[in-house]
Amino acid sequence: MLVALLLSSSAFSESAIIWQGSWQQGALLLGQIDPDHSISFAGEQIKTTTDGYFLFGLGRNAQGPSRFTVSSPKGVVEVQYPVAQRKYHIQRVEGVPQQTVNPPAEQLKRIRSDSALVRKARREVTTSVDFLNGFIQPLNGPKTGVYGSQRFYNGVPKSPHYGIDYAAPTGSKVIAPAAGIVRLAHRDLFYSGGTLIIDHGHGLSSSFLHLSDILVSEGSRVERGDSIALVGATGRSTGPHLDWRMNWRDVRVDPELVMKALPAQ
Repeated sequence: MLVALLLSSSAFSESAIIWQGSWQQGALLLGQIDPDHSISFAGEQIKTTTDGYFLFGLGRNAQGPSRFTVSSPKGVVEVQYPVAQRKYHIQRVEGVPQQTVNPPAEQLKRIRSDSALVRKARREVTTSVDFLNGFIQPLNGPKTGVYGSQRFYNGVPKSPHYGIDYAAPTGSKVIAPAAGIVRLAHRDLFYSGGTLIIDHGHGLSSSFLHLSDILVSEGSRVERGDSIALVGATGRSTGPHLDWRMNWRDVRVDPELVMKALPAQ
């Protein structure tokens, strides 16, 4: 349900936002405003396409309402939306290499370096609109992990899981869920092993973890359905599977909700 607070009574009808997606934790939403309008959230302007499309992501623990300011030549309007809370699963994973549960001190420098590489790969917010053509699953297989669940590795509580896990034999092909530019292709990060990150535009990216091989190079362009990698069990993993994660800028969103908000065209 939309709650609107008008700052200019003449502006609201012309500044209404059209949304595609669901207002719940972990969701990605596609919005549209008139092309001559601008929109901001928490004082920061959101990038829009020439047709007025834009993305907005809600994190795992996002609290509502989410408040936006839309500016037009005729005035300013503020709108706000409630955010539905979700219940998350608790997962207990045994048999993980103990060094990845409580890494030794000599590995901390490597872990910090890995994190910097990932942040750099996700930093750029481009004008590409590849996301508008929608998303498909990168792999067909049983889902063994879901977004938002908190994991206990060898009995030790860790950060929540932010992706979807698909079980598949080592060497199974992973395809691009949408077109984009490869920003990171690294064969051995400490936690995620073989890791690939694809930029879909406007700060939206996909990450593919625990890969046994990567079939594309950094800077290359991929199209939806292209073979990009092979399933593995590298990094912190107990067996072969694909961990697919998505970010809108630094907000971790649920890939399942992305596919619902942006189905393949």
